[in-house]
Amino acid sequence: MNRVPVSSSNLAAIGYDPNTLTLEVEFLRGGVYQYFDVPSHEHQALMQAPSHGEYFSAHIRNNYRYAKL
Repeated sequence: MNRVPVSSSNLAAIGYDPNTLTLEVEFLRGGVYQYFDVPSHEHQALMQAPSHGEYFSAHIRNNYRYAKL
């Protein structure tokens, strides 16, 4: 999955596959996680948020199943 670099104090890059509804997050301190069944509107809101890290923490981190790659 292609990830797009983001400006964040916690996140390095974000990718999304609309076919599988999988959000992929790369963290600055290392580690890549995939979050499953994430609707496209959530990905769009994350990418447009003034703070990617704050949006991720508030709306995605504890609300979707995930796996570390």
